[in-house]
Amino acid sequence: MRKHPRTKLALTERIVMKALVYHGPGKRAWEDKTKPTIKEASDAVVKIARTTICGTDLHIMKGDVPTVTDGRILGHEGVGIVDEVGAAVSTFKKGDRVLISCITSCAKCDACKKGMYSHCATGGWILGNTIDGTQAEYVRIPFADTSLYHVPKGADEDALAMLSDILPTGFECGVLSGAVKPGDIVAIVGAGPVGLAALLTAQLYSPAQVIMIDLDDNRLEVAKTLGATQCINSTDGKSADRVLALTDKKGVDVAIEAVGIPATFGVCQDIVAAGGHIANIGVHGKSVELKLEKLWDRNITITTRLVDTVTTPMLLKSVIARRLEPRKLITHEFVLDDLMKAYDTFGDAAKTKALKVIIRSA
Repeated sequence: MRKHPRTKLALTERIVMKALVYHGPGKRAWEDKTKPTIKEASDAVVKIARTTICGTDLHIMKGDVPTVTDGRILGHEGVGIVDEVGAAVSTFKKGDRVLISCITSCAKCDACKKGMYSHCATGGWILGNTIDGTQAEYVRIPFADTSLYHVPKGADEDALAMLSDILPTGFECGVLSGAVKPGDIVAIVGAGPVGLAALLTAQLYSPAQVIMIDLDDNRLEVAKTLGATQCINSTDGKSADRVLALTDKKGVDVAIEAVGIPATFGVCQDIVAAGGHIANIGVHGKSVELKLEKLWDRNITITTRLVDTVTTPMLLKSVIARRLEPRKLITHEFVLDDLMKAYDTFGDAAKTKALKVIIRSA
């Protein structure tokens, strides 16, 4: 009997990989999934070498991000090796080591032309959100030419994994949106990984003080080593009073919210000085109170933003030159098969003292 020839596509579709899969609030599994393939000519498939877990992934696990549906592979950060490219990809080839941006950009739509890659008409934050993400052995990257970056030879790939998201997020949504300038007094509410990334990058602008506020003494101690001038434990609910005492009751020039809950946004409103900026970074799953009766005449600017990653090339140069050292944020290391354990560790940071976890393919 004559056998029908098997196409290359049919063979590829049968290849199975391991991935971290979301199955609704509080439910995740390390399970078999089909290896991704090229769908569009502008795609690349990347073999993951490094990935990590973001605070946003924890928000997803709580059910705070309804666009993430059952069966989605999570993750939007990573460094990897190009495994396959579509016919229209011109900047990358098989075997190239690449940094994966958390934001996918077509570079052609109106939003992208304004530098608002996060609002790309066909991209934006889609990895680990509306398409499968990076917490897997392989990931498909749409618009590869404008959503990947070459990794310089000999670069510290663990450190570069911090450039997928948290470093540009802290910088763009906190420091740039907050208009930090030399001599400013800056308060960062939340000393988690993104808050600490804002601390690292704020120092590029020589503020006079950077005050870190958090519930966790361990994270505040880390903040001191990274350049914080004052650290305040907010457990007693009096952090705003203490900030005002430090600033002769004037408040801070820039208040950066890096948690994503109503209480921390409230603290920012209580401590911002007249003419100051409140820059929101946190992912909010609940409504917050706007204290407009106190702020209406204070010339306050409030900004919200999703990271666009427009600063990634500059930050990449700064990390390679060791002007920024995001490796200091890494506290735990895992292999890819231990991703479930990595989630347990990262999700119980108060006990484990986890900041960023790095997950390697081997």
